[in-house]
Amino acid sequence: MEIKQQIKTVLQEAEIYRSQGLITEARAKYENAAQLINSIAKLKNRQNLLQGVQAKIKALDTTKDKVEKVTRTPELSTKAQDLIKNLFAFSETRDEDTASLEGAVALAKFGQFDRALAELNVLLEKDSTRIESAKNILRCHLASSSADEAIDQYYKWHAQDLFHANQLEIVRNYLDEILRKKGIEVTLPLPSGIAEVEDTIDDLALEVGNGSESEPEPEVEEEFLDITSIGITFDNGPRKGKMVEFDVNFQAGNMLSLIISKTDRELIEGLDVDTKLKEIQFFSPIAIFNGAGVVASKTQIKTGPKQGDFCLDIRIVSS
Repeated sequence: MEIKQQIKTVLQEAEIYRSQGLITEARAKYENAAQLINSIAKLKNRQNLLQGVQAKIKALDTTKDKVEKVTRTPELSTKAQDLIKNLFAFSETRDEDTASLEGAVALAKFGQFDRALAELNVLLEKDSTRIESAKNILRCHLASSSADEAIDQYYKWHAQDLFHANQLEIVRNYLDEILRKKGIEVTLPLPSGIAEVEDTIDDLALEVGNGSESEPEPEVEEEFLDITSIGITFDNGPRKGKMVEFDVNFQAGNMLSLIISKTDRELIEGLDVDTKLKEIQFFSPIAIFNGAGVVASKTQIKTGPKQGDFCLDIRIVSS
């Protein structure tokens, strides 16, 4: 097998392992690819390619660390810098953009999707709120119309230059996880910068020359972990002692919003404001972990497509 195809095959295998959550195997493949690239002395964009592969390895190491911390330490709130711990460290101090984001999410929770989308698109222009705004825009489309709308929105972003490549990759992974849970199989295109390693190998990597090398983009750190669903073990009521799983419809930091159908009203009758939920299982794209929460609000929706349903806000707290 010629070296070009060999490198491409190794990278494809690494991506397959990564998508299946096989972190150790994926890392080994990326290391193999780095060795192959490094073995070619005269390689156009050689250093840039190596930086791209090393960025993939670093991302895998970060994911592995997060998963291991969740497994080792149920008391996640003891490590203030840990990504998951940030969910437990609620602060009343909010800047203006964060407050605007939470306000837009509140509109979406009560079915005011048009206005929510308008406000979220304004926040999308700001780098500090871009990722969370994008995720909530996708949530609005999923709640108000269909998965097709969310997919179309991603394609529009992919065609624009608003997002940094690593920002768009976070959004892509988030949408991909939701679609997977819904049983929807679709291949979302990688951001151009993230696909650069594979594309460069196809088009440039084996051309000998002195090509210019682009600067790698800075790594994007997410402040909060995405929670896609939670399992609540009830202390009383018709499901006493049993865990019931609920989808998370919206999220703003460590505040999770669940839309509960009016037909399931009996499930939440005992969940009043300030009720402490001691046994919650949190499901995210990278880990499943246990924790606690407090009911921040419970409101019946009076108008819109969700009229009669209930909006239950749960704030994640240290157990």
